[in-house]
Formats: sequence, C-alpha cells, structure tokens
Amino acid sequence: MSEQRVDVVVFDIGGVLLDWSPDYLYGELIPDAAQRQHFLANVATSEWNRQQDAGRSWSEAVAELSSLHPEHAEWIEAYDKGWLKMVNGVFEDTAELVTEIRGLGIPNYALTNFSDEKWEIAKEAFPILAGFDGEVVSGVELTTKPEEKIYRILLDRFDLDPARTFYTDDVQTNVDGARAVGIDAELFTDAATLRQHLRNRGLPLKP
Repeated sequence: MSEQRVDVVVFDIGGVLLDWSPDYLYGELIPDAAQRQHFLANVATSEWNRQQDAGRSWSEAVAELSSLHPEHAEWIEAYDKGWLKMVNGVFEDTAELVTEIRGLGIPNYALTNFSDEKWEIAKEAFPILAGFDGEVVSGVELTTKPEEKIYRILLDRFDLDPARTFYTDDVQTNVDGARAVGIDAELFTDAATLRQHLRNRGLPLKP
C-alpha cells in the first residue's frame, strides 16, 4: 500500500450515493415519453430545480411556475409533493464503500447541491445520509457548486487541508470547481472506480 495521501473523503450525493431522477416520478405521471420530456425540458427544468438547491422555497417555486403554466399545475406540484418518488434508493455499492470508510474512522463529509427542505426528508428516508461527520448543503448555504464559495465553506468550517481532502462528484464542472481551490477531486463513474481512486491515495480499503 502506498503512503496515505488523503485524510478526508467528501461525497456528492445525487448520482453518487442516491439514485435520483425526475423520470422515476414522471414516468408514472406522464407515460408518454415525448410529453414527459417536453415537460421536464421546458417547464419543470433542471434550472428551475437548481433555484431550490440555491435556497428558494418549494412553496414559492411551485406557485410561481404554476402561475406561468396553469395547465401543468398538478404536475408541477408533484415535483414538490412527490419528490421522494424521484429517489430510487441508494446505490448499494457506494453505500458499502461509505460504510467501510466510516468503519476505518476516516472522516467523511457531504457536499451537495440539494434543497434544504428535501435534504431533511432524504436524511430521514435514507439513514446513511445522516451519518456524515459534517455536511455542506447548497440550499442551507445559499450558494451552489461549482461556485468557489461553497468549497471554501467546506474547507473553512471543518478545518480541512484541501490537498489532503478527496472529493467525488458525478458532474465534471463540480469536480473542476473543487480542483480550483486545491481539493483532490475525481469524477464519479461507479463505486469500484472510486474505491480504486481512494486505494491509489493510500486509504486501507478492501480491493
């Protein structure tokens, strides 16, 4: 095993630990694929959702969008009320890795673009999310990845050395944002690759 080069592991959540997609909910609500795609691309867009990740309340978001698209008010409200149905559970192989890291006593944190309201719901539904040594949630901090500020909050709040902090995210721009402040970061593709990244940095994980 090579000399340990990182002391801390930081995880993104959606796409890394949680299997989240609006399609899980809207596949039921809007069976027609073209109609569903149009709704998610032009009405309840990822940019609209991102504003909740940045701190806008869901009640305000739903009211505003419903006033613009009253014909879709029921579907828009479902994005809020049925949010948990967008989560198809945790990725078990990533969860096993997180559990192993915790068992070794390695500090582990969450850094996530997530609505503060939905984060609390997710932690209750998926207890592994409540087990981090600390968390930085965009909806609480009112700033989102890949803005520099949110990475600085992580480092400053938990007194982390960026060079000895490893971060993984399934979005390349978020990885780039972490690297820009000196954090050792890699794009998440799957748990097996992540495990190897961490072993390469000297963490005593199982092969």
